[in-house]
Amino acid sequence: MKLTKEKILSLIKKKVARPMKVAELSRLLGVPETQKREFRNHIKEMAGEGTLIKIRGGRYGLPDEMHLVTGKLHGHPNGFGFVIPDKQHGEDDIYVNARNMNEAMHRDHVVVRIESEREPGKPAGRIIRILQRNTTHLVGTYETFGKDGWVIPTEDKYFHDVFVPGKYRKGAKHGQIVHVEIETFPTRHQPPIGKVAEVLGSSNDPNVEIQSIFRKHGVRQGFPPEILDAARDAEAKDDSSGKRKDFTQLQTFTIDGERAKDFDDAVSLERFEEGYRLGVHIADVSHFVQENSLLDQEALERGTSIYYADGVIPMLPVSLSNEACSLKPGEPRLTLSAIMDFDREANFIAGSLHPSIIKSQRRFTYNEVHDLLGNEKADDPFLPTLADMHHLSQLLRKKRFQSGSVDFHVPEPEIHIDSAGHVKRISISEHNLAHELIEEFMLAANQFVALNLHERGIPCIHRIHESPNPERLANFNEFIASFGLKVPSPVRSTDFQALLKKIQGRPEERVVNTLLLRTMKKARYSEADPGHFCLGFPHYAHFTSPIRRYPDLLLHRILKKYLKRKCPPKEKKVLLSKIAEISEQSTQMEIQAMAIEREVIDLRRAQFMMDKIGKTFHGIITGVTGFGFFVELEEVFVEGLVKISSIMDDYYLFIEPEHRLIGQKRHRCFRIGDPVKVRVSGVDMGRKQIDLVVLGQV
Repeated sequence: MKLTKEKILSLIKKKVARPMKVAELSRLLGVPETQKREFRNHIKEMAGEGTLIKIRGGRYGLPDEMHLVTGKLHGHPNGFGFVIPDKQHGEDDIYVNARNMNEAMHRDHVVVRIESEREPGKPAGRIIRILQRNTTHLVGTYETFGKDGWVIPTEDKYFHDVFVPGKYRKGAKHGQIVHVEIETFPTRHQPPIGKVAEVLGSSNDPNVEIQSIFRKHGVRQGFPPEILDAARDAEAKDDSSGKRKDFTQLQTFTIDGERAKDFDDAVSLERFEEGYRLGVHIADVSHFVQENSLLDQEALERGTSIYYADGVIPMLPVSLSNEACSLKPGEPRLTLSAIMDFDREANFIAGSLHPSIIKSQRRFTYNEVHDLLGNEKADDPFLPTLADMHHLSQLLRKKRFQSGSVDFHVPEPEIHIDSAGHVKRISISEHNLAHELIEEFMLAANQFVALNLHERGIPCIHRIHESPNPERLANFNEFIASFGLKVPSPVRSTDFQALLKKIQGRPEERVVNTLLLRTMKKARYSEADPGHFCLGFPHYAHFTSPIRRYPDLLLHRILKKYLKRKCPPKEKKVLLSKIAEISEQSTQMEIQAMAIEREVIDLRRAQFMMDKIGKTFHGIITGVTGFGFFVELEEVFVEGLVKISSIMDDYYLFIEPEHRLIGQKRHRCFRIGDPVKVRVSGVDMGRKQIDLVVLGQV
């Protein structure tokens, strides 16, 4: 038989009734002599991954059968933590108190034994083994201790300070931010020991704080010389095949943000008597980045470009992302074009995909297009096409919402930085008609590509969004019942859209939008195809941003390879396995990029509020916890925390399902969505937290 870890796990579940040694397992499962070494290696790897657990006596068993769960530990500043189970164990996080941590650190992959319940339905356990240490470096503040020193981690989820012997301090001075490598992990009798790898600088320097975030996540801003050399070689690669569709005579153009330099999509539109022909032309990055090349390996490792308040860390070197692949005006560029025909009511008629070449005629910004669409008398040769595009995009948008797409009205912050690197102001990010136009065209192209591959039976890396967890939905229903609202169970996306339409313009609109968003599962990449719940699409994939997202690059390769041929069963199996691996990697890197973006925003918000201590603001309660509530300040679009310890008029009880705090004697209530008046009492730069004191309810 062909040995795979999946096959071995399946056989163990069917045939093995107790933990066994490797030799016993091989005999019971009938492993041939010639495959015993391979079998032994698989078993060891499975134990390292946590799909099997090694216990005393060298025996291996199934975690679930021994009340064991594997997962990633998320630490808490107070010394306890939660183990987030691996996918095969379900969704309930497991509480671990400080006494039962077994020297594990935040982010470690661990085995936890479930021993009790913290409260009904909330499991608690003890960490019995550390499968993998996932933290090899930390960022923190260096504190001198005689000739030696300690590094106090910036991220307070790490509750171990790192001891640094004097010979490894690398010139670090008291109070400086450093990047430390862990040499020895903590034991019962000693702390983690490390050495300073890099002194980042003063804790008061805003740029040092930004760098510390990147170092903490292990993100490289630049590219090694060999990757830059590979990029320069790739730039010179032309296409003399003559097999590309020539769209250079089409009126194509790009629409992007003011600061954008990586133009990976251009659009065109032709109007006919019977309807429209929409062209979405995407940079053919796969032509320059060959599969399994150094460039490809680097792009896969990064997974995505990271956009933050101050700039971008690109997935590909700038010579490719901003030059050779970027659809600059007046420059012939290699593309992959999705051509889609719609009737006058925006019903899809037919479509085709082509390796192509285009020449963008103009680089528009969103604001330029928005202004043109608002001025019918403008003298611009592109205005008729833009007007037609706007009309088609609004028809597509209307149809999308009618079919079940959920439109959340949750504003995003935009950080404005001056030339010295300081925050000038924070505003709500604008989303105008031009944004909607591009959004609808990209969604249409992504949906069309996914449908094309589905109909031809070709594996695809899907962008999926599963329906909400029933328990979370029940909690959401419990909260909105106070507004006379309810959504059915099982729920459809159309039910959510109907709810949001119903509350539009009402005082509770913001809070219901926010809580509904938190109720939803996170979108991710997958080889499976359950559809995209939030968009209401049965098939969906990311096709339109291969410069900045690896899944899009992979999808381009699949499209080009199977554009005119079928995918045989053997190839399909190999491709599905590859897609599954890349989906997991890409999802994880996307999560990391979002975490970095949030941290930078929190840092910039904290820096912005440093000179506003003592000032008074109006705000809306955006979240309620057992330790206080969060308030978004209306005047500056910044979120701060009112600690429960700062409310001195009563003892407050946290009612979790209702997202509110209530005083036990005076019955004063603070609920999510309530308007309040607050004063800024302090700014904790270490935690990137703004502390508020409530002055009254509005």
